[in-house]
Amino acid sequence: MKMGTFNIQRSTFNAEGLPRVGRSKLNVECSMFPFFRRHSLLLLFIFLFAGALTASAQTNLTTGFGPVQITLGSNNGPQDVDSGIKILFFMTLLSLAPSIMLLMTCFTRVAIVLSFVRSALQLQGTPANQIIIGLSLFITYFVMAPTWENISRDAIAPYQAKQISGQQALDRASGHIRTFMLKQTRPKDVELFVAMAKMEPTSADQLPLRVVIPGFIISELRTAFQMGFLIFVPFILIDLVVATVLMSMGMMMMPPMTISMPLKLLLFVLVDGWSLVVQSLVRSFGM
Repeated sequence: MKMGTFNIQRSTFNAEGLPRVGRSKLNVECSMFPFFRRHSLLLLFIFLFAGALTASAQTNLTTGFGPVQITLGSNNGPQDVDSGIKILFFMTLLSLAPSIMLLMTCFTRVAIVLSFVRSALQLQGTPANQIIIGLSLFITYFVMAPTWENISRDAIAPYQAKQISGQQALDRASGHIRTFMLKQTRPKDVELFVAMAKMEPTSADQLPLRVVIPGFIISELRTAFQMGFLIFVPFILIDLVVATVLMSMGMMMMPPMTISMPLKLLLFVLVDGWSLVVQSLVRSFGM
C-alpha cells in the first residue's frame, strides 16, 4: 500500500487496525486517560499550589487557618534572623526557668538536708525521691512566702495596674530576691565572686545578680553539708555502739546494720525526728 511518499505494509497491522509493535505502549497510554479524567481536580490543585509556592519564594506569603497565621518568606532577612535568635533564647530561658528559680530560693538547702536524713537512716528508697522533692517544694513555698508577697505588692500589682514599666517591675522583683539571698550568703562567698568579676567596691543593694546568685548557691551548699554532718553524728554513735557490742559478744559474722537500722528508726521516731529537722530548716532561714 502506497500513500504519497510513505510505504505502509499491511503486515504491520492486526485485525483491529492497530500496529503490532506499539500495541502495548498504546494500551498503557490509553489506560491513563481515565486516571487523568478522574483526578483532574486534584492535579489542578497540586499545580496551583506548586505555582503559589514558587511565587512566594520572592514575596511574602501569609496563609491563615482561623486564628493561626503562617508566613513564608520575607523581604527583611536580617531582622527575621534576629527575631528567630530572640525566640530561641526565650524558649531556652523558659526551659531553664524552673532550675534557675529553685537555685535562687531555699530549695537547695532543704532538699540536700532531707537527702542526708535518708542516708543517715541507711534507707535506700524510703522516703522516695518524689516525697523528698515534694516536701522540699512546700517548705520552700512556706519560707519564700514573705518574699513573694513583697514582690507581688511592689512589682506585680503596680505593673498590672500600668503604674510602672516592665523594667521597673523587674528591678523591684530582683531587689527583693537579692535581699533574701544576701541574708543567707556569707560575705566571704560574695567577695570571692566580686573579686573574680574584677568589680569596684559596691554596696550590697547594687550588686548584680550574676555575683549574688553563685555566692548564694555556694553558701547554701556549705550550710546544707554542715547540717547534714550534725544529723549524721547521733546515727554514727549508734553504729559504733552496736558494732562494739556485737564484737564483745563474739558475733563478728553478723552485720552491724542488721541491728543498728531498727535502733536508728526507733530513735528517730521517739524524738519526732521529722519535726525537728523541718523546724531546724525553717529557723535556719531566720523565721
